[in-house]
Amino acid sequence: MGEQSDAVQLAAELRTVIFRLIKKLRGQSPTHAKISLTERAVLKLLDQHQQLQPTELAAREKVTTQAMSQVLRHLTELGYITRQPLETDKRKVGIALSQEGRVLLENVRLEVDEWLHVALKESCSIEELASVRQVLPVLTKLVDL
Repeated sequence: MGEQSDAVQLAAELRTVIFRLIKKLRGQSPTHAKISLTERAVLKLLDQHQQLQPTELAAREKVTTQAMSQVLRHLTELGYITRQPLETDKRKVGIALSQEGRVLLENVRLEVDEWLHVALKESCSIEELASVRQVLPVLTKLVDL
């Protein structure tokens, strides 16, 4: 029973630290702050999938098609996405990242990576950095489940 409760406690502590780190990372990018959480998620999905339909984006983000339409309209106004009729069905539209959208995502990544690099350097000893390096494969295994 003790081992199980220790494992549950470890899971709770890990969850808390990861969520706090994610929140902290999001706050470290001035570029990221310019768009909403859903808009960020849409850009990341388009970065992973090249092109998706509005209904696919709405389903993946678990929002209504009307809400997704507003998100897509704003991202289009900002110049971060493009809309093109699908080759297979000209009545449907495919959404893709524009060059400006790719630049935005790259800037966000650079800002966050720079902050994290400095934070690790300033707050961790050489031994602690080695520990972080050792735990990365374990965390990657969790993510890939």
